[in-house]
Amino acid sequence: MRAGLKRQHILLVGLVLFLAGVQFRLVESFTLSEKSTRFIAAQMGDPQTSAGASLWQATPVRKEVAPPRWLGLALMSVGSVLTLRSLSMKATG
Repeated sequence: MRAGLKRQHILLVGLVLFLAGVQFRLVESFTLSEKSTRFIAAQMGDPQTSAGASLWQATPVRKEVAPPRWLGLALMSVGSVLTLRSLSMKATG
């Protein structure tokens, strides 16, 4: 059996990357939940939004993430290249 990615795997990865790129192009920013904000703050070592600081605040802290505009285009181009590459491959059984 040959090791490596088959045609359908490359097609799936290409389509997922392309659709993720479309999603990044359509939105301007994401607002994270309280739990994910605390997790990111703990991983980054951000004392301002850490779990201890959010216990004393009246309103919950939610981080807003704004991806760069070029990220959507990059994902769309890589996804389209992978999709076209998989369509040009010979189907193996």
